[in-house]
Amino acid sequence: MGQKTNPLGFRVGITEPWRSRWYATKKDFRRLLLEDQRIRRYIKGEFMQAAIPRIDIERTREAITVIVYTGRPGVLIGRKGARVDQLRAALEEITGTKVDIRTIEVDKPETSAQLVAESVAEQLEKRASFRRALKKTAQMTMQAGALGVKILIAGRLGGSEMARREHVSFGSVPLSTLRANVEYGFAQAKTTYGVTGIKVWVYLGMRPVHEKKRAASAEVSHAIDA
Repeated sequence: MGQKTNPLGFRVGITEPWRSRWYATKKDFRRLLLEDQRIRRYIKGEFMQAAIPRIDIERTREAITVIVYTGRPGVLIGRKGARVDQLRAALEEITGTKVDIRTIEVDKPETSAQLVAESVAEQLEKRASFRRALKKTAQMTMQAGALGVKILIAGRLGGSEMARREHVSFGSVPLSTLRANVEYGFAQAKTTYGVTGIKVWVYLGMRPVHEKKRAASAEVSHAIDA
């Protein structure tokens, strides 16, 4: 009755993969979970200009594989791979384990909800008009090929005495449809008036039904008709 559900958490295990993929005993789970948080915070803090919307972590007994999605792979890798080598050494020092780093380029950063949220936060921190920032960013996302976008901001907008909420939306964003490929992003803008929260939903279309599921549904409908 009115509760909000994170679109990613809602779809994990159904159409969305887990961001951390490993198994641990009850004794080690807490340590490894905190280690994953430290890895993500370190990468996001050191490479703020690399446009990183997502970091996946896979573990085996011998090594950790860190999969970094980035809109600017050149910033992350550096000249002749120098920066990525420094990152690998820093992560191995944090974890005490061999670390392998893989980079995946984000084809359209304008349709990545996390990058859109961080873009709005950057504009607000530079004292841009929040209405102009919302409308301009949403239009760019639609022009990049999104089928729908919704941006919601909350805080002391424009330096007002009381905090309030503003939002802009274009197209459709079917949050209740599990097959819908809806990306979600959250960022915070630290302005002179206080912290402003930004939430972004981007709808990129329906995911295709798996062949086995399609065959199973066809058998069920055939049985019903019979």
